Amino acid sequence: MKLKCTPDDFEVEEKVSLHPSGGPFGLYRLTKTSLGTPEAIDAVLAKWNLARWQVAYAGLKDKHALTRQYLTIKAGPRQGMRQTNLELEYIGQVAEPIHAKDIRANAFAVVLRDMLPSEIVSAAMAMEQIGQFGLPNYFDDQRFGSLGKCGEFIARPWCLGDYERALWLALAEPNVHDSPDEQQQKAILREHWGKWPAAKAALARSHRRSVITFLADKPIKPDFKRALALIRQDLRSIYLAAFQSDLWNGMLASLLRKVCPVESLAARRIGKRELPFYAALDDAAKSLLRETLVPLPSARLHLEEGPVKQLVDEVLAAEGMELRQVRLKFPRDTFFSKGERPAIFFPTDVAHEVADDDFYRGKQRMTLRFELPRGAYATILVKRVTDINLEAEELENEPASQAASPVD
Repeated sequence: MKLKCTPDDFEVEEKVSLHPSGGPFGLYRLTKTSLGTPEAIDAVLAKWNLARWQVAYAGLKDKHALTRQYLTIKAGPRQGMRQTNLELEYIGQVAEPIHAKDIRANAFAVVLRDMLPSEIVSAAMAMEQIGQFGLPNYFDDQRFGSLGKCGEFIARPWCLGDYERALWLALAEPNVHDSPDEQQQKAILREHWGKWPAAKAALARSHRRSVITFLADKPIKPDFKRALALIRQDLRSIYLAAFQSDLWNGMLASLLRKVCPVESLAARRIGKRELPFYAALDDAAKSLLRETLVPLPSARLHLEEGPVKQLVDEVLAAEGMELRQVRLKFPRDTFFSKGERPAIFFPTDVAHEVADDDFYRGKQRMTLRFELPRGAYATILVKRVTDINLEAEELENEPASQAASPVD
């Protein structure tokens, strides 16, 4: 069984509640293929000479896919544009920049190829179970692209006040997604770490070098705390989101292990954790999980003693932390999200069809069609249906930006 043989084998389209009604923000539909959302936005910024703050979008979409999503531009051109691998269609004017709350759902069409008859049967059965019992609402691998080879999240030492360690993880720690140039620049920085004037001289011009230049100006007493604040704000937010999402996954995993028989669970690796998945739920567990909202852990969360606080305390104890420490003292523009996330999700408009595979003769293909609520990951569903380990394939999606380094 194979996934994503072509970009058209993975389609996703945002369903939004926005309608042109006048205002200072241009609304556009972005169609792209073989291009990540951040790269597409960079192309739009360059083409129209826009500032990054003018552009807003509600979600990050897969690189290795055909995707359609919406964005707004403050005082943007009332026209579209077309370049290789992307098309921007002008829709009209709206009063506010687009926000995640404007996404009603995401519609998917996923083609599985090179399938044996037994795999067809297994996938069809899994789709039926998913429709009946739903899926754990984990954040998937895409969320953890900034996690380096050492397996330590950038935000953890940052929260604990170890600013030098956090800066090392952000700028110098090897990452499996690093390009050859990125590997080289990180190796240079590791070699010269602590010798800031020498590091500045050896590094190529980049945002990384700008941060090191700040340290080189006061090499005797480097201010790592303020150096971290020089990293692009969108990347700093990604670092926090990755750590918070991993903690949340750990909380949900603990909950599932409490309410599901251990023999009914199978583990799959997401990020740095082995997380439990179920095939079916009894009525009591299904009712409980369907009604459960799991809070995003941060110091902004105030919990009474009870099952939810126990989940939070357990996962943070494993990190050597307490809830009050899940915050940044500096800078003020970077903070952990506040909110809740459903423990499980149920796809809607679920359908599948089987046909002869035009890529692999003698085999069959299955096309899965479904809609997911905002924030749910299609790759969680695909993993459940196929048992394919998507980590290597999927990390260049939404999350490719999550794997980005501050070099541009």
